[in-house]
Amino acid sequence: MRAAVYRKFGAPEVVSVEEVPQPSPGTRDVLVKVHASTVSAADYRSRSRRVPKGLGLLAAKGLGLFRPRNQILGMDFAGVVAAVGTDVTKFHPGDNVVGMLGAKFGGHAEYVCIPEDGVITAKPRNLGFQEAVTLVFGGLTARSFLNRADVKPGDTVLINGASGAVGTAAVQLAKQLGAHVTGVSSAANADLVASLGADRTIDHAQTDFAAEGKTYDVIMDCVGNAPFERVEASLNPGGSLLLVIADLKAILRAPGRTRRTGKQVVVTSKYSADDLKHLVYLAETAHFRAVIDRTYNLDDIVEAHRFADAGRKTGNVVLRNPRMQ
Repeated sequence: MRAAVYRKFGAPEVVSVEEVPQPSPGTRDVLVKVHASTVSAADYRSRSRRVPKGLGLLAAKGLGLFRPRNQILGMDFAGVVAAVGTDVTKFHPGDNVVGMLGAKFGGHAEYVCIPEDGVITAKPRNLGFQEAVTLVFGGLTARSFLNRADVKPGDTVLINGASGAVGTAAVQLAKQLGAHVTGVSSAANADLVASLGADRTIDHAQTDFAAEGKTYDVIMDCVGNAPFERVEASLNPGGSLLLVIADLKAILRAPGRTRRTGKQVVVTSKYSADDLKHLVYLAETAHFRAVIDRTYNLDDIVEAHRFADAGRKTGNVVLRNPRMQ
């Protein structure tokens, strides 16, 4: 099969499309013919090994010390089941599915294997593969963090970085929970953020949301520039700060700050197949919209990485496999 492979850490140019062995499903595995994946911030950090401050050693342990441990990037996929292991009962060849591979990666290839009990479920019937795959990385990340905050109807929620893959999902999910949503983005993306459900938008270049005197029940930072010390005064008593991007200091201090202030600081997320099923339900009932900035073919993987690296994407960068269509 063809896959985008990287054998050393570095710039987008370290990735190239090669012929590699096709994975074989174990007895409880599902083999999926991949139609689409995304190029996400996770791919950038893994490929470049540029991680938040203090996490270098942990990253080396997970990603590989001198060379990549998993040489095919791509945390998510949408495709068609090609084969199943002998003990698989939930899926059958020909099923249209979406799934999350997580830290194992592998989505930037023509085939992937995933355990039957992994984060995999039926694709939304009303979406194509390229649209459906946008639910996975951004949607699962946003949902898992918002779940930790226990958002209720009427809560005030601010999404910092509301126009990226995670941010566009977070705006929609928070609105579905009945929150009053404020989205922070560039002025150019304000209309998009509002169309996704934000009740108020803030141009980050003109207004510092942490200095304008407003407070929120939940602040979700998808950018990495809203640490606790900056936004503590902007959180209501008992509020939650959701740090999608956190450095080592923030991670280590989170439990103590939560106990000391009564304001919850969340630095980790956890999701399941049930979370993905919920996102599929929202998509099928027209309550979740795919946001795609650009779509690239697998052969254009270097250009896809370059665009994603620039940090100016709106929503998702989708990678498609033309031979699988």
